[in-house]
Amino acid sequence: MKKFNFRKVLDGLTASSPSGSSGGGSGGGSGAGGSSMHPGGTAGAAGTPRDEIQETLTSDYFQICKTVRHGFPYLPTALAFDPVQKILAIGTRTGAIRILGRPGVDCYCQHESGAAVLQLQFLINEGALVSASADDALHLWNLRQKRPAILHSLKFNRERITYCHLPFQSKWLYVGTERGNTHIVNIESFILSGYVIMWNKAIELSTKTHPGPVVHLSDSPRDEGKLLIGYENGTVVLWDLRSKRADLRAYYDEAIHSVAWHHEGKQFMCSHSDGSLTLWNLKSPNRPFQTTIPHGKIQRDGKKPESCKPILKVEYKTCKSSEPFVIFSGGLSYDKACRRPSLTIMHGKAITVLEMDHPIVDFLTLCETPYPNEFQEPYAVVVLLEKDLIVVDLTQSNFPIFENPYPIDIHESPVTCTEYFADCPPDLIPVLYSVGAKHKKQGYSNKEWPISGGAWNLGAQTYPEIIITGHADGSVKFWDASAITLQMLYKLKTSKVFEKQKTGEGKATAEIVEEDPFAVQMMYWCPESRIFCVAGVSAYVIVYRFSKHEVNTEISSLEVRLQYEVEDIITPEPEIIPPFPDASSQLPSLKSLSGSTNTVACEGTMKDSIPCLSVKTRPVRMPPGYQADLVIQLVWVDGEPPQQITSLAVNSAYGLVAFGNCNGLAVVDFMQKTVLLSMGTLDLYGSSDPYQRQPRSPRKSKQFAAGLTELSDSPVSLELERCKSPTSDHVNGHCTSPTSQSCSSGKRLSSADVSKANRRGPGRPPFRKAQSAACMEISLPVTTEENRENSFSRSRSSSVSSIDRDSKEAITALYFMESFARKNDSAVSSCLWVGTGLGMVLILSLNLPASDDLRQSEPVMVSPSGTVLTLKGPVLTFACLDCMGTLTHPPYEVWRDPHSADDGEKTRKRKLVMHSPSSSQDMGDHQFAVICSEKQAKVFSLPSQTCLYVHNITETSFLLRADVVTLCNSVCLACFCANGHIMTLSLPSLRPLLDINYLPVTDMRIARTFCFTNEGQALYLSSPTEIQRLTYSQEMCDNLQDMLGDLFTPVETPEAQNRGFLKGLFGGSGQAFDREELFGEATAGKASRSLAQHIPGSGGIEGVRGAAGGVIGDLTRARIALDERGQKLGELDERTASMMASAEAFSKHAHEVMLKYKDKKWYQF
Repeated sequence: MKKFNFRKVLDGLTASSPSGSSGGGSGGGSGAGGSSMHPGGTAGAAGTPRDEIQETLTSDYFQICKTVRHGFPYLPTALAFDPVQKILAIGTRTGAIRILGRPGVDCYCQHESGAAVLQLQFLINEGALVSASADDALHLWNLRQKRPAILHSLKFNRERITYCHLPFQSKWLYVGTERGNTHIVNIESFILSGYVIMWNKAIELSTKTHPGPVVHLSDSPRDEGKLLIGYENGTVVLWDLRSKRADLRAYYDEAIHSVAWHHEGKQFMCSHSDGSLTLWNLKSPNRPFQTTIPHGKIQRDGKKPESCKPILKVEYKTCKSSEPFVIFSGGLSYDKACRRPSLTIMHGKAITVLEMDHPIVDFLTLCETPYPNEFQEPYAVVVLLEKDLIVVDLTQSNFPIFENPYPIDIHESPVTCTEYFADCPPDLIPVLYSVGAKHKKQGYSNKEWPISGGAWNLGAQTYPEIIITGHADGSVKFWDASAITLQMLYKLKTSKVFEKQKTGEGKATAEIVEEDPFAVQMMYWCPESRIFCVAGVSAYVIVYRFSKHEVNTEISSLEVRLQYEVEDIITPEPEIIPPFPDASSQLPSLKSLSGSTNTVACEGTMKDSIPCLSVKTRPVRMPPGYQADLVIQLVWVDGEPPQQITSLAVNSAYGLVAFGNCNGLAVVDFMQKTVLLSMGTLDLYGSSDPYQRQPRSPRKSKQFAAGLTELSDSPVSLELERCKSPTSDHVNGHCTSPTSQSCSSGKRLSSADVSKANRRGPGRPPFRKAQSAACMEISLPVTTEENRENSFSRSRSSSVSSIDRDSKEAITALYFMESFARKNDSAVSSCLWVGTGLGMVLILSLNLPASDDLRQSEPVMVSPSGTVLTLKGPVLTFACLDCMGTLTHPPYEVWRDPHSADDGEKTRKRKLVMHSPSSSQDMGDHQFAVICSEKQAKVFSLPSQTCLYVHNITETSFLLRADVVTLCNSVCLACFCANGHIMTLSLPSLRPLLDINYLPVTDMRIARTFCFTNEGQALYLSSPTEIQRLTYSQEMCDNLQDMLGDLFTPVETPEAQNRGFLKGLFGGSGQAFDREELFGEATAGKASRSLAQHIPGSGGIEGVRGAAGGVIGDLTRARIALDERGQKLGELDERTASMMASAEAFSKHAHEVMLKYKDKKWYQF
């Protein structure tokens, strides 16, 4: 392979244009668009990389769409269940609807208005759903397509919707309003009927007060022509729809919350605000037939039991073979203030109270029949809590709960960081599941999960995917995310390596965070070697190895002193500056190496050399799975607390872990358990720091104000502010998929409050840590749920001096790689790439023992190579391409069980893979280094260190995340910008392939958790409880329909039980009730146009989308209509056949009866 012939044509020359496009690689010595060109720019004479590397990716390969949302619906408000289709719908305060069926069937849809969902009603077994929202609109959703869409909407203008009821197999929806009126809507046309039940007609004329809003509507199970209306003030009216008058009125002096019928339609039960249940008989509506306060204390003197909390909902369900079930929420005694929210199940004389962890939003009883006039036979209760979904088994006397198969416990502890790995080794998922399955809880119901509707498709996507979530309590969860599903595999508790905090102990003041001291801040996983590493908020790093065997062992720990110090005034002498490829960078020299320091806790108030947490010193039992190999803690230095870790990288082949913060860099050998390097960032440069900084006096008592400065300076000062960022605290550290991912935290997007962790406690020195607006760190340890999600830690203040700003330079990105460390190297060697918050890139050389035998005994040497490269803005990510443009992965050690019983001797050799993929083993004589910062991306040719391509990604904003990923057997750079843009750039030429303003960063949670992975996939936390996955691959967008589950599956509606002859004769005339005749336009007339406005829906049939206008659309619609007509004709045919068969059977039986009694006299019967 020939070298690129780049000469120093453009030495010292800068070319800039506002376009911000890629450039600098093509002939003619063209400058880089919108950026400074490195000396040694381009020459048109020789072959350029474009000639040598054929890039296959074009913009046609990219498109963005959301794929699936996992987790618990955030802020739920409403619940509905289709008893025939067996699917569940949950509405939320943000206008979202989640529809759940069997595991894998999980659909998310959103009201455009964003108004809260008040109520949901399924059209049972019709594949449709009605939602009522807080903006007084009704919407009809079509569920017969994989992505439900609105077919019709009806917006009420003059009245507020409070309650809806849709009788089974009816097309007329009853809508109650705040004014107390009841309107009727045709579900098919979504037009309001002229038939209205006005509140003043429903109540007695002598009543002087308004009855309040409608809180309940239901038709009598005995007679569909009678509608029961419950008003808030305690009035219940049974309205005769035919005669348009009230059949009966019942009054109670406590407010009504809900009403429930007995299936025979002779009695109904009400729940009230004083914790009472009243049972009413239709024959005697003057007073309740029975009144009980289930949780009220009975008074000794025979008075009425004391009032309790309101019973918000009651359900009254009958059984053929046992007493009826009365199930209600609320109603507990006021004197038990600490009692948790509860659901009470009354069955006969037995009363069971089920205490819940969270407040109850709603519950539904699941019954065997959809018909309201049959024995209900309840078998389960679905309880929707504020943060959980529970299903209780009613068929067993101890009421066990079902094991929930949905991934709704993502938020068990708030998520603080995420990583996503597509196309990882296929053996990992079964291995992780096998160690995780051993921790399954006991005591669940042994019955099948009752929400079993829909159909799940495996789709064409077959590669394994794993999502890892880090949490505020120190737990880490591994999830199987293959084929757009999510299932928990394994949970690791990182806090187990530390002693439990004992409050009130003097030593506890060494902590730097008050709440959630074990919160996971960063994770790094190497799937091939199974090495896993976490960085915690209390300035520690834990290295884990995977084993299938349980062990009892002590936890090794190291303490590292990482301090920023300026001891001398640094004045570089111009005459010794070597001709370096960048005018602003000089060759650094190694200043000092310091290892770990012995722990010496100074007496008095000054804390020195003590870590924030205490590692367990006794032997610890470690179950199979991830076992702690080494804990590394940063210690207090001269009363200054250790700063939080901003970057993390591990390499199993080298046996090294590296991490940095705003003070400097530490490199630890986790095989020999020694600290190799612990050095301030400035010391890494040596005497040639590109930023001339002044010494700083240690002002220990300086307290920064909480306010955030807005950047409204001129472009030059803005760039200085951004470039001289003292830290770019990365909350999602490196990811170790084959793509060396590193994630920056979100930047200043709002004047967020400073978290509790930053307030100075008594005797606690303030953090001496400046923070630029460019580089905000997300706060992890905060108290309230909202704050946990939305606050920053240690915001930068306007009072931060330029000395502080200039003198601290955070380590923001780290990457181990086989690379050319110096300019004239002829072969690759082991390197550590270091990126800083000032856009500087340093390469450290790693001198590893030549043979594996010496690795445990010979020391590893780490030394700066002298190479310094520069970019604009804090460095986010690195990657390496071989001379063919193929992504080369860092070396790794093939996993072997460290505690394998059959291979006990210590002499077994490590199996290292140094070049991956193997095609890159012959590295050629050069490689490409891809470096991306918050502002720009650059591609350097190594070992010449020539900047081949540069692309200014953003001038006015900054990147939150950048990852080099593989897609369609090629490679690209994926970026997520704080202004909401998702971009991809080709490699190595940095051509823009995709740029879509897709996701406004409305919340720091998005900034903190967004990550890209291979095969065109990405994810972020869309709410505190939900993970949103998306794809930027055109191929996956095209195939998405095949992968999504079907919500609607053809199911025969169960037949109604045969009613006896006498029951049919005397049991009411419900069957003859014709709603069409009563509510239709011909009889009832038209409703007032100003009352409600009909809005046609945007969503219809999926097949029509592409051809909405024109002949093709009409043909498609006609074909679908014919299909549906054919389906209905087929169903009609089947029904006719079954009716003929039953008629024949009846005729046969009648003939037999006639023959039997033909010759008998009347007195012989």
